Amino acid sequence: MPSPDLKSLRARIERINLHLLELLSQRARVVLDIHALKRRQGIPPYVPEREQEMLARLTASNRGPFSHETVRRLFREVFRASLGLMERQQDQTYRISRGRRRGGFTFAVGGQTVGADPILIAGPCSVETPEQMERVARRLAALGVRFLRGGTFKPRSSPYSFQGLGVRGLEILRDVGRRHGLVTVTEVVDTRAVETVMRYADVVQIGARNMHNYELLREVGRGRTPVLLKRGLAATIDEFLGSAEYIAAEGNERVILCERGIRTYENQTRNTLDIAAVPLLRQQSFLPVIVDVSHAAGRTDILAPLACAALAAGANGLMVEVHPAPAVARSDPEQQLDLAQFRRFLDEIGFPWQPSPRRRRRPASRASPAIGPATCATRRASTAA
Repeated sequence: MPSPDLKSLRARIERINLHLLELLSQRARVVLDIHALKRRQGIPPYVPEREQEMLARLTASNRGPFSHETVRRLFREVFRASLGLMERQQDQTYRISRGRRRGGFTFAVGGQTVGADPILIAGPCSVETPEQMERVARRLAALGVRFLRGGTFKPRSSPYSFQGLGVRGLEILRDVGRRHGLVTVTEVVDTRAVETVMRYADVVQIGARNMHNYELLREVGRGRTPVLLKRGLAATIDEFLGSAEYIAAEGNERVILCERGIRTYENQTRNTLDIAAVPLLRQQSFLPVIVDVSHAAGRTDILAPLACAALAAGANGLMVEVHPAPAVARSDPEQQLDLAQFRRFLDEIGFPWQPSPRRRRRPASRASPAIGPATCATRRASTAA
């Protein structure tokens, strides 16, 4: 019998390749069925012991010519690809996934709409005195800003730093907010305080240090109060969305994602503002996305350019810190604008906002203006799917 020629051997390889591909596809479909079953039964998707058992059986059955190590390496790649397939399927089934809600998502809080034209949240890092909050709230209301922030429970790096006024701070924030018709935003740091904070505030904030506090996320998810969730100091976008899903999975989908900069090697700013996170978050989730420029910069001289960049990237709003006398502020004095600086900041970013360009027809022949202080608030990227 004649020896096979090169052409016939290559033909056999092609048939084997196609057969392997079909087997891999069959395996992937079974993997997805297993993943669906595990989700229903609450079993973790990845079990390392199971992977080791399969590798042991494969090497025991190996008759060559591949070495045992080569077989292990090949099948580890198959296992890794299968795990990635399960993770992608899980991402697509998130309640907050863009694929589950193609249209825009908006919700009302305190008579204001979140998720449409940009919102602006402003106020001091910490609630310190009734007089301080009255001055800020009066100024915000006069300028047309409708959201007032102020920390009442402060997670600080040092245990000896000012930790906030607690319930007394909540009372001050609530009272000045009501007096001036402002939506109030404040942070909650403890599961035991969630009910109390929700009684006083219109929006509860989960700070960067608590983004991974899953019990706290679940607790605010059980409430009806909107949640402003800040990205962790070094959290990936996937981890950030996973934390938001913890809240939504408990029934509360009124979540605002807040990019506030991540920790890098750069030391000229407090954090590094991840502008790319804004369009990426809006591509992957229907939740509104805002940017906290104060915590990203840690300084006041570059807040307006950062705000313009955030709005141009498609942010649904901004957060900025404002204090009547930053030099004597009890926390983060270097990053808070005084009242005069705040007014100039608003002028630079074009506040009050003009209608979004997506809501009006622009003549096709007209060239788009360059992004700058006078136009950044109206040049919002259309990133929603």
